[in-house]
Amino acid sequence: MAPKKQAATDDAVAPRARMHKLTIRNFRAIGKQPVVIELDDIVVLVGANNTGKSSILRAYELVMDAGKKGEMAIEDFPGGTIPAGGLSADELPTIELETVLYAESKPPANKWIETKANGDQHVRERWTWRAPGKPDKRGFNVEAGDWDPDHGPWGAAQVAQVNRPAIHRIEAFDDPKKQAEDIIGLLVEATKQRVRELTEEQGTDSAYAKLLLGVAELQRTVAKEALEAVESVRDELGKAMASVFPNYSITLDARPENDLNKAISLFKASPTLKMGPADGHQSDLERQGSGTRRTLMWNALRIIADHKEGKGDKATDRPNVLLLDEPELCLHPSAVRDACGVLYSLPDGGTWQVMVTTHSPAFIDLSRDNTSIVRVERAENGVISGTTIFRPSRAQLSTDDKERLKLLNMYDPYVAEFFFGGRTVIVEGDTEYAAFKEVMAEYPEKFRNVHVIRARGKYTILALCKILNQFNCPYAVLHDADTRQIKGKKGLVANPAWAANQQILDEISKAPKGTVRLAASLYTFEVAMFGELVSGEKPYAAWLRVREDGEAKKSVIALLDYLAGNAEQCPEGVLAWTDLAELTAATAKYEPVGD
Repeated sequence: MAPKKQAATDDAVAPRARMHKLTIRNFRAIGKQPVVIELDDIVVLVGANNTGKSSILRAYELVMDAGKKGEMAIEDFPGGTIPAGGLSADELPTIELETVLYAESKPPANKWIETKANGDQHVRERWTWRAPGKPDKRGFNVEAGDWDPDHGPWGAAQVAQVNRPAIHRIEAFDDPKKQAEDIIGLLVEATKQRVRELTEEQGTDSAYAKLLLGVAELQRTVAKEALEAVESVRDELGKAMASVFPNYSITLDARPENDLNKAISLFKASPTLKMGPADGHQSDLERQGSGTRRTLMWNALRIIADHKEGKGDKATDRPNVLLLDEPELCLHPSAVRDACGVLYSLPDGGTWQVMVTTHSPAFIDLSRDNTSIVRVERAENGVISGTTIFRPSRAQLSTDDKERLKLLNMYDPYVAEFFFGGRTVIVEGDTEYAAFKEVMAEYPEKFRNVHVIRARGKYTILALCKILNQFNCPYAVLHDADTRQIKGKKGLVANPAWAANQQILDEISKAPKGTVRLAASLYTFEVAMFGELVSGEKPYAAWLRVREDGEAKKSVIALLDYLAGNAEQCPEGVLAWTDLAELTAATAKYEPVGD
């Protein structure tokens, strides 16, 4: 079985992950400031359109492919040009890759291997392009503590390829005909592998084994009958070579029984794949929708990889990396959720990693332990920057935090929209959410970049703050102040919601100074904004009140302005607080009185 994952640390970022770190400089819109991607089982690249997410996938593909796909085009150089005098050392397109050796890889010399605290062996490589075409490749010499001026760890490209993860790239808009051919080829290969597995299981009694024996016998017969002609050619060739190399002889081995599997075609012609209702019209794969083809493609990749020799259940199998552009494209919402589930389960066998670009919050699962979320952004000068903005090990989410986030994801699949940018405002419940959404709809330009998250509870606010603190960017929290005590069956008792106030303050204090605004409604949102508790269907009542009551609308707008950073003062009824004593004094008049 694949080894169990160990807890991630800063020294061993992704234990047992095969692709560990990717560093990119001077590639397309990525400038001298490197984009560094720390790699986990699942890496989700998010960001606006044209921020360079696909460029990051292409960069990894570029260094993994020894053929034409490994050659850089002039369009990949910053600005698409090279100055007449050439590029300086700090301007050259450069890609660095740090890889974890796997059990069956052939390790290079010790000088290339850095052993981490968890026992993983890491190898670093660097590719540099001075001109379009092939790169100059170097390895990091651990003993010298620097990049080797002459060599890399693997030597020939073909040797290097098999000692790195196998790459599988699916682009957003591949040609339908090519996609169909690729899928059919994958399925044919999977079929052949399964036939070979069955042959091994059934031994010489299987029909395929008998067919191979028959082919071998036929080849031996043909080879024997052709022996005279073969020997004549061999002797003539031998005499010619002996005149140059005395005492040399030539033996021609036709190897009639080698690799018999290649001598047999299981299909008389290239098969076609049709899809459609089981009892209805079925059409060729290239005529299927893009979502269907793309989903079938990465499922075919998964199946063929998991059915290779060893059946995918050994840590010694060569690891795989799936690079997938926007898996949500052209999929029905229910299919998006199913696709997300399958992709997230892909690394469970220990031999897969997945890197996807997405614009869908559905592909972000905050409760997972094996996921990194990287937001890719462009600066004002158009240069791309990439920062890891969420990593479970660094957020230090408790088991309860994860369970609350799972529940929140179920109720609100769009909660993860805050990863995609903008100003985030966390609110406690549906009432605040409904009121804010009404004013945001009326003033779309004013609140265009504001994203409101309803936590549906104070302790979920705490979990969300832990995640947002990794952003190092502004956000705001609005919660009900509540009271220290509530009425119970036997009189006044401590209010558990009050205890969460101090915990929220403690977590917010870990964020960079001045980046978070914390406000409390006194003592609930309805009382603060409308002067009274709302009865009945509270979200609907709040929405209706904002729509019909001009004064109430002004209060809600003023509050959202403060939370969004557009104003410096809270409206009456809301307290921007930084000390629990301050909050205690402000809520004293709302404390219940015992009988």
